[in-house]
Amino acid sequence: MSTFRLKLPTDPRWVNIVEKNIEEILTDHAWCEQKAASNAITIITINSEYPDLVSDMLALAKEEIEHFQMVHDIIRKRGLTLGRERKDEYVGELAQYMKRSNTGSRVSGFVERLLFSAMIEARSCERFKVLSENIQDEELSQFYRELMESEAGHYTTFITYARKYGQGIDVEKRWREWLEFEESVIANYGKGETIHG
Repeated sequence: MSTFRLKLPTDPRWVNIVEKNIEEILTDHAWCEQKAASNAITIITINSEYPDLVSDMLALAKEEIEHFQMVHDIIRKRGLTLGRERKDEYVGELAQYMKRSNTGSRVSGFVERLLFSAMIEARSCERFKVLSENIQDEELSQFYRELMESEAGHYTTFITYARKYGQGIDVEKRWREWLEFEESVIANYGKGETIHG
């Protein structure tokens, strides 16, 4: 599968589930953007000695918050409600893998956090593509197409910094291992009206 080398594509029938509960997918999506912004801030907090990284993570966090606002605007315009934050089981499984994969060194923790972030962006982007191509709602189809392009840039940013600052780590090998692990995780999803569900 060409999209970010992901090994298991999302079944387009997932969109049929999503369409039955637009309020739920939009609420879940809004919180995904908020968490992505928080993650970028966390990366800055732990790795503040890299000025280029800090600048790019600040820009990324700002963009994610803007996306949160865009989703919230759609929710309000449609007379829907932004529900409470949703637990993301998929991201939880990736987070556990990130912790297990850290060898204990600072650089390992840094690289694993960046690859964790890249993985989420890659799958989110793939889901946005599936939504844009299959959802009947024209406004949302256009919205997800535009977002897909933005998220693809975020994926590239994370991978680039992992390669740049991952001294002594075979980042390509680690990314292949992340892809293998993600395939085993995502196989259990695609049945819920959430971005990673």
